[in-house]
Amino acid sequence: MSGKRMRAAVAAAVALSMVTAITLSACQRGGQDAAVEVPAAQRSQATPVIPLPAKVELREGRFALDAGTRLQAANGDKEAARIARDFAARVQRLRGFAPSVDASGQAQGEAAHTVVFAIDRQAALPSDEAYTLDIGPEGARIQARAPAGLFYGAVTLWQLATADGGRGTAQIAAQRIEDAPRFPWRGLMLDSARHFQSVEQVKTLIDQMALHKLNTFHWHLTDDQGWRIEIKKYPKLTEVGACRIPAGASGHDPVTGAPLPYCGFYTQDQIRDVVAYAAERYVTVVPEIEMPGHAQAAIAAYPEYGVGDVLKAPPPVSPDWGVHTYLFNTDDATFGFLQDVLAEVTALFPGRYIHIGGDEAAKDQWQASPSIQTQKAALGLKDEMAMQSWFVARIEKYLGSRNRSLVGWDEILEGGLPPRATVMSWRGTKGAIEAARAGHDVILSPAPDLYFDHVQSDNDDEPAGRLAAITLKAVYGFEPVPTELTPEQAKHVLGAQANLWTEHRRSFDAAERALFPRTAALAEAVWSPKGARDWDSFLRRLVPQMARYQAQNVQASDAAFAVRYQAERDAQGQPRVKLSNQVGFGQIRYVEGKGPLSNASPLYDTALPLRPPTTFQAATYVDGRALSAPRRYAPADMAALTQRTGNRLRQCKGGLNLRMEDDAPADGIGGRSPRAALLADVFDPCWIYEGAALDQVGAIEVRVGQLPYNYQLWRDTPKIVSRPANGPEGALEVRADGCEGAPIAVLPLGSARRTAGLTTLRGKVAPTAGTHDLCLVFASGSHDPLWAIERVTLRPR
Repeated sequence: MSGKRMRAAVAAAVALSMVTAITLSACQRGGQDAAVEVPAAQRSQATPVIPLPAKVELREGRFALDAGTRLQAANGDKEAARIARDFAARVQRLRGFAPSVDASGQAQGEAAHTVVFAIDRQAALPSDEAYTLDIGPEGARIQARAPAGLFYGAVTLWQLATADGGRGTAQIAAQRIEDAPRFPWRGLMLDSARHFQSVEQVKTLIDQMALHKLNTFHWHLTDDQGWRIEIKKYPKLTEVGACRIPAGASGHDPVTGAPLPYCGFYTQDQIRDVVAYAAERYVTVVPEIEMPGHAQAAIAAYPEYGVGDVLKAPPPVSPDWGVHTYLFNTDDATFGFLQDVLAEVTALFPGRYIHIGGDEAAKDQWQASPSIQTQKAALGLKDEMAMQSWFVARIEKYLGSRNRSLVGWDEILEGGLPPRATVMSWRGTKGAIEAARAGHDVILSPAPDLYFDHVQSDNDDEPAGRLAAITLKAVYGFEPVPTELTPEQAKHVLGAQANLWTEHRRSFDAAERALFPRTAALAEAVWSPKGARDWDSFLRRLVPQMARYQAQNVQASDAAFAVRYQAERDAQGQPRVKLSNQVGFGQIRYVEGKGPLSNASPLYDTALPLRPPTTFQAATYVDGRALSAPRRYAPADMAALTQRTGNRLRQCKGGLNLRMEDDAPADGIGGRSPRAALLADVFDPCWIYEGAALDQVGAIEVRVGQLPYNYQLWRDTPKIVSRPANGPEGALEVRADGCEGAPIAVLPLGSARRTAGLTTLRGKVAPTAGTHDLCLVFASGSHDPLWAIERVTLRPR
């Protein structure tokens, strides 16, 4: 869809978005009034759909969708028949039966117990993605003016049909739904450059996008750590650029020490397959080919396109995360190379938009290059930012010659931007505001608000990711239109998307847990009318959605509902434990000691007495359904009550706090245990154990791990803190009331240095009275490896 058509779609959706109603039809009740408001709980029960439709009118009665139901493609329309078959297959997978499909259009009329799939090109609907869904006791009718709208109507009916989580006949409340999206760009970005996903995994994500009514898949295919798309004219891009040697233990064979390359790319046939699969689900794939920065993998393959008068040797494909300094040069030959690449890319991706990155292009090599400085002067350019603007303009002109539109991260604004370029704002919303005021179309994708590489909670079992936590509720509350924009400027907001960078999401399971259910919250933010969104209603509708994830084998995170345990002492000094979850929703049920946990288990009400050794299990339930997996708490003795994981320690500074997956299993190289997730500030690894009661403490145990320091921090590198080694192999130092005084405990690192896994360090604590904050730092003599604390336990004298 062109930018002009996208803006028109925004305007067309406004009329429907502004007046949202969920009502009960009075004529269906036999009354005279036009409509009455329906309580939120009843609405959520009758229309358990995500995203929330724009307008719902409830009616009396229910429609029984069963094996005898006929799905009819009106007038024998081929697209309608295909969508009907897709609906039948989805019902088959979750309910165990497939309604028959009449694709011929020859059946007499629209018979009872039939779902009609109708495309009416003249239907008075606000966009091609809009639809109406009429459900009565005798059947249902989905109508749209284009296949995309019909597909979304079918998705809504599928959600209604699968809400109870059961098999067999589905009972669906009678209602009329009039629906259309608020924004035409509703996207997700997947980073396949840092960690690679299979074609089937990418298709799985696209399928889930479609079931959330998201329509734009932004595919990050190239970066410093990998080039993932086959370019036939330049085979070394994948022969060399698609492989790297990972940093640390995971990059070498545990027995021989031989390098273990991490490789992967998509052939052009695979790309075509993914694009076609997405198109059948009305998802447009937008490829991202990074330039001029994030180019190290490409320059490793073809160093002649790097800054040759600065490079001493070709770089490797990078094993590091962060901001790198390798840029493409600005020679005509390099533009020829990039145009050749984009020629093959545009042949593979028929969508209107091509993303060229443009972010974090550190200009050091350009500044140091005599040839580029000469060229800059000849062009009359003020500085390197203007040079990047000139670079982007050349690429934009080429893409325009191929009937494509350029999208880039908001750095492309710096130095000026061609008028037809679209800005994706990631550094907050400032770029979007500036671009929209200048007349550019914009997509909101701000960090950290919509960066799904951020963790979702501070739960102890939260997977690796960036801090601070971006919770489910935070995503749900995101508003795509900045308040600083006037109504006219706001027309340039095409929509929003969430980004999943995968530095710390090594597996697809980890990627899915980062994406879901936050994607459901995003879907409502970009589809539903602004005034209709309601957090409590969303949580109620999320209950059946979590069951759908499970039924489809989608590894959705339950972090928002996971039970958390907090040990404390009551007014009499007796230990007890509090149970809670992040969202304060549902019923927490628990068992202490042996026995199964179920919806019939005791309901948590108030803090429970603690009698170590003991074991608790607890989970969150709603309407008899478990919303979270059971979480276990098993203090072995009273000292265990003092135990705090690294997650429960405060970082000394607000630096770059990451929860990182260890490079080796917890039990060391060659071990079988999972890799630990270790939290540290990569600028200054320093932890605070708050409120430690030390009167009776005589010893401390700290479980630690070490990580390769594979971070490129560019101009922030001088901020890295390393402390002089305490002893020949360094030590973990513990201080009271600040990080500057004499240590009250020193734990040598010798044993930890000799394993790539986790090690428990033990040491005595100098007698100290009262309650103090403890500062824990590694005096190791270097910032590499990066030491991290997994947990701390205080032991009695």
